[in-house]
Amino acid sequence: MIFLRRAAAAAGIALVLAAGGCTGGENAVVAAGAVDEVGAVAMDAALHAKLPEAVRTRGFVRLVTDASYAPMEYFAADGRTIIGFEPDLAAALGQVLGVRVEMVVGVFNTALDEVSAGTYDGVLSSMTDTEDRRDKADFVNYFSTGTSILVQRGNPKGIAGLDDLCGHAVATEKGTYQETMLVQAAKKCGAAPLRIISLPTNADALVELRLGRVVAALQDYPPASYLASDERTSAFFQLASNEQYEPGLFGIAVDRRNAALRDCLRDALQRLIDSGTYGDLLARWELTASAVTKATVNGA
Repeated sequence: MIFLRRAAAAAGIALVLAAGGCTGGENAVVAAGAVDEVGAVAMDAALHAKLPEAVRTRGFVRLVTDASYAPMEYFAADGRTIIGFEPDLAAALGQVLGVRVEMVVGVFNTALDEVSAGTYDGVLSSMTDTEDRRDKADFVNYFSTGTSILVQRGNPKGIAGLDDLCGHAVATEKGTYQETMLVQAAKKCGAAPLRIISLPTNADALVELRLGRVVAALQDYPPASYLASDERTSAFFQLASNEQYEPGLFGIAVDRRNAALRDCLRDALQRLIDSGTYGDLLARWELTASAVTKATVNGA
């Protein structure tokens, strides 16, 4: 069963990383960002020293997320623990940097403003790196994907593409790139207007779709595909097609004034890519197709 396989992998890495070990034995040597025989990730002392002094002093980096986007980030069965690819990536980055990386639940639509205000160090929440958002933050790019159209199982309205959304109500999470896409699509609808239902969380958008109050919901491909294939949700949802619209990069958003943290996160991600740890994490969540080959900032 797909979910059990994913959940077991997530639980395993959480336990190993929580243990804090960096070597498998007294004489073991592990390259920074590599995985040893028990799966722990080694600290890079040079990168730790480059962290902002405030981060080193308190011992953690705090990233805000909206945990309603499986398999990227979502709540475990206990309703409190955040699991998924991005929490696993955060934990591995923390191991390389020698600090804890915390993921705190917040509102996606105001996440960048909270970072600018200093409430959080950054955003790790499947946030697409766009030119508009770069006015507030720099993005450490770690994932590549496009947008999909999610519909009810059976596709009762026969939605095949963006043009078919005209004349209907469509749900999305407020403040997302998908909301911007719908605004642009609506301009082409003419006499059959597209009604955009923007909601506080992705979970809210899915409720609207499941109840038939909207004909579709726009999501990034991995979460949409997950919902269409997972046995707990596939009876309710399917992809309108396999097309991915407007592919782009996800990034960890860091305040533009915090270049030191940004660069440390970028270099830690590159250690994980070079060592194979990054690829292992993607494989655990069946996301290998969305891999990047190089850690970049703002796509460059």
